[in-house]
Amino acid sequence: MNTVAPTSPPATDIRDGMRIDWDVPIAMDDGVVLRADVFRPVADGQYPVLLTYGPYAKGLAFQEGYPSAWQRMAQQHPDVTAGSTNKYQNWEVVDPEKWVPHGYACVRVDSRGCGRSPGYVQHFAPRETRDFELCIEWAGTRAWSNGKVGLNGVSYFGINQWQVASRQPKHLAAICVWEGAADWYRDMTHHGGILSTFWANWYDMQVKTVQYGLGTRGPRSAVTGDLVCGPETLDEAQLAKNRCDFGEEIRSQPLDGPYFHERSPDWSKVDVPMLTAANWGGQGLHLRGNFEGYYRAASKHKWLEAHGLEHWTEFYTAYGVALQRRFFDHFLKGVDNGWQKEPRVRLKVRHLDHFEERTESDWPLPRTRWTSLHLAPASGDGPGTLAQIAPAGESTVSFDALGDGLTFLTPPLGEATELTGPSSVKLWVSSSTTDADLFVVLRVFAPDGNEVVFQGAIDPHTPIGQGWLRASHRRLDPQLSRPWRPYHIHDRIEPLTPGTPVELDIEIWPTCLVVPAGYRIGLSVRGRDYEYAKSTGARLSNFKNELRGCGPFLHDDPRDRPPEVYGGRTTLHFGVGRPGWLMLPVIPAK
Repeated sequence: MNTVAPTSPPATDIRDGMRIDWDVPIAMDDGVVLRADVFRPVADGQYPVLLTYGPYAKGLAFQEGYPSAWQRMAQQHPDVTAGSTNKYQNWEVVDPEKWVPHGYACVRVDSRGCGRSPGYVQHFAPRETRDFELCIEWAGTRAWSNGKVGLNGVSYFGINQWQVASRQPKHLAAICVWEGAADWYRDMTHHGGILSTFWANWYDMQVKTVQYGLGTRGPRSAVTGDLVCGPETLDEAQLAKNRCDFGEEIRSQPLDGPYFHERSPDWSKVDVPMLTAANWGGQGLHLRGNFEGYYRAASKHKWLEAHGLEHWTEFYTAYGVALQRRFFDHFLKGVDNGWQKEPRVRLKVRHLDHFEERTESDWPLPRTRWTSLHLAPASGDGPGTLAQIAPAGESTVSFDALGDGLTFLTPPLGEATELTGPSSVKLWVSSSTTDADLFVVLRVFAPDGNEVVFQGAIDPHTPIGQGWLRASHRRLDPQLSRPWRPYHIHDRIEPLTPGTPVELDIEIWPTCLVVPAGYRIGLSVRGRDYEYAKSTGARLSNFKNELRGCGPFLHDDPRDRPPEVYGGRTTLHFGVGRPGWLMLPVIPAK
């Protein structure tokens, strides 16, 4: 395995108002040399640093690597491209042309084994976190640095911020985690204990395509002409030896434990000033982590923001950049800009056709009116009901686990109702087999019966909330569980006895919507992933599957969900001692 890149000195350019050092070597403590690009003001001085470390290849332009995402963003949000040549745009990291003129140095590091950094690829492993920590300390001690390093980026570049913040690097002064998941088990790989196939597909589409060693078989930088994936060209066998089998690595770990703990934050040690920014449409990957980070991190200086639109868009808009800049100006430059008086929570409250910006004092919102609606089965062929009064008597209702499941609806709402926060579901469930997977979907229906869906972080037809639980993973953590956010331990498998009901508490990730009068709130309970009713053929260039409501965040590996276990009949039980309800976060008007 090749571990050390050629040590040619970095080239330096002055262009577009910036001093740019290309391919700067950063030596790790095991001898591997990573490569970074540094964008900084032309004038000599000491500047605060914004740093990212990740696998997407610092030399690959956003426009080239992710053309469908870029085109949609540029066309619908012209403020993103305004004021920049856009030549230095990279996927999910800051545009240096919008930061360097304001007195920042921007450092982009290709993570180990990716882009122009050699080494073995193993995402989110302790080795990567150690690399990230060393890069922060390197940046904090350069002659052009003021000693304060901030982390800012989307997705991967947010996830690993939580991890490295747990190590408390000396020069780390602030983090902005924009749509970044946190818990490697619950947020990212095993929703409710059910394996997500996202990461195996992501690895094929977004990492193997820019692995170090592709050399002349990979792309060239549109700016420098250099090979994006390093100066060496390795054959397929060598490339395979230089990376883990990521999908299989995840699949081989069905329960929470040391593998996941060392890839997740220790919240008690995340004490750096932080801005955590969530996307209401981020069902299936990032959303939960941003809210858990705000709720659980030890930092005394923490703020939460939540917005909508596509996963990458608001990070680059004028709104997003201005918010980030105020935060970093305060903590990296010491600017007295009023940030310390900034309300702790800033929301873009979602309506059917627009967002309204509003601030709050904490999360969950202190004025939440937690409202439990009881599930009752239908008396005929229609949907069941959601009502404030529990149904009388005892009853059951069953569905094919691989079918469309059951839906429960409220009556038409008498007034506009805001739902902002996490939800939870209580069910009593039995199966014809020894296990069952429960997929619960929070939904809204228009007066004509059509479902209301939204442009999610990825998928253009995303429901307002989703939750998952494998029945054999039903055991709760009594210390961490809350009525509005049950927390499962996932450390053992407790099979079902066929036909015998068990109590399940299911977390639904946070959401936000002002539901108009006359609309209905719905809950669907099923045994497979949600699918939007209409196939639209929607796709993005960096994902394999058609977007049918869940984006790429699917649970369809037959090895994890053998049909003989997860394809049976699932029964919901109702009656005395077996309540079933949906707890909603209803927000009264201020």
